Amino acid sequence: MKRILSLSTLALMCATGWVTAQENELIHDAEYGILKAQNGERWLKEDEAIDTRLAEIRAANGGKPPNIIYVLLDDVGFGEIGMHELSVIRGYNTPNIDAFAKDGLSLMRMYTEPSCTPTRVAMMTGRLPTRTGLVDAKATLAGEGLPAEEVTLAEVLKEAGYTTSHVGKWHMGDIEEAYAHKQGFMNAEFPIHQQGQMAIMHADAEDADVIRGTTPDGSLQTYTLDAHFAVDPSHMVTGVELRDGKIYEVDLEPGEPWSQAKYRAMNERYQQSALSQLRTLAEQDEPFFLNYWPLFPLNFPRQDIKEFKTLNGGTIAETIVEVDEWLGDLVAEVDKLGIAENTVIMIMGDNGPFMKYAGATGISDRIYRGAKGDHLEGGVRVNAYVRWKGVIEPSSYAEDIIHVSDLFTTFARLTNASEEVPTDRIIDGLDQSSLLLNGDTHGRRDYVFVYEGSKLKSVVKNKYKMHLAPAGANPILFSHFFDLYRDPREERSKESIKYGPWAGGQFANMIVRHQAMKKKYPDRELRRGIPYTGIENLRPETEQLLEVFKASLPQE
Repeated sequence: MKRILSLSTLALMCATGWVTAQENELIHDAEYGILKAQNGERWLKEDEAIDTRLAEIRAANGGKPPNIIYVLLDDVGFGEIGMHELSVIRGYNTPNIDAFAKDGLSLMRMYTEPSCTPTRVAMMTGRLPTRTGLVDAKATLAGEGLPAEEVTLAEVLKEAGYTTSHVGKWHMGDIEEAYAHKQGFMNAEFPIHQQGQMAIMHADAEDADVIRGTTPDGSLQTYTLDAHFAVDPSHMVTGVELRDGKIYEVDLEPGEPWSQAKYRAMNERYQQSALSQLRTLAEQDEPFFLNYWPLFPLNFPRQDIKEFKTLNGGTIAETIVEVDEWLGDLVAEVDKLGIAENTVIMIMGDNGPFMKYAGATGISDRIYRGAKGDHLEGGVRVNAYVRWKGVIEPSSYAEDIIHVSDLFTTFARLTNASEEVPTDRIIDGLDQSSLLLNGDTHGRRDYVFVYEGSKLKSVVKNKYKMHLAPAGANPILFSHFFDLYRDPREERSKESIKYGPWAGGQFANMIVRHQAMKKKYPDRELRRGIPYTGIENLRPETEQLLEVFKASLPQE
């Protein structure tokens, strides 16, 4: 007979560390302890079978653990890629991602963070961004970034003997310790900032009325005293590359302006670099981790589109189709190189669509309400597809909840690198190997804490979701509850009374346990420093920008 424990007993077990002591491995949030206390025996049997299977796969590949290729697309929410049936709604097709999805497993309840930096932090560290101090997406000089003390997936796999390579968007800080090559990547090609600078902040975008105020000659400056308040994006560092252990800017010469043509050239270069890296890595004896994060499909000026290929006609819609072709080339190259049977490939979005730029871009919120920046399902639900030829069942679907932080722990398990995962801090990512290998109903998560920045905004548990009441408001009156199958757009808050009498207390208990663990393992403070240190060839205009930044800091 299955043993059922009371909630109070389970909570006590979590609070006293019983679950962690038994596991003697990772420190997870309290909610996981409650799940493990009820399902641990079954999971242990599954894990034994998974260990055997992974050992057999490694033996069949000469003792080599699987390669990992992880593709993260920017601002692509649920229903925008890989779902051919929705093409009539979108007005464009992604045939290559559609085919990729049919080749593997579709994760139908993948949760991310509401914006790009937090999602990338969660994936790379296995931790909620609030724990690292890095919770916001910044587009200009900030002097902050991912702390060196955080342990990334690249560092975990590098310690386990992997060759690690990052190509494309990074967006985890403009201070040296946060750069990709300082966070475990042996090859690194990335822009210091993100598309706020790359795709939006240039004269071409201002001419298209996508942005205003970033070009000084766009209006008279009669009363301007601070010429650096409206930052010139061309003065910021753009793309950098690691060469012989040193980092260099590669996109602009002194005095040269950033432009839409430069942005396109950067994207095309990253695509070619990803293919080149793939070929190089495949020739080596070591397993590899290739992290490819394109900046496209985020794209704005219509003059960039030479030939429109979609019924939609929006700039982002058109570029999604272009990126679909690129990813088709990448997957085809894996097959051509003969490494598909020992390579895990994952393609997914990082958060919901950038609805503030709806209109010319052709994007919409599709199925779920909400968008980038929101704790609503539309802000944090994305398509995610994973293929491992001969291992993961093709044309399969899973409705189990998975969070982007789970990839950290799961990839570590698949690659035989779990011992490198730190045990001195909370790891929010759960090992979802059983979900990938055994399929639907084998997930190990039924909850998600959804933050906007450093503020907890909602909690998901099973099919239910609670929106937290605003600070100072009566939680009985202002907390909203939703059944996500009956109300996936979270619109009928008036039905909260049907769930609140029992769910209110249960969700409140979850939050109390979550906060108690945060008190025991406090969040890091935001790491600050001087931007751009370690870059060998700063341009004079960048040096001047830095001097202004330094002058703004508190003086000793």
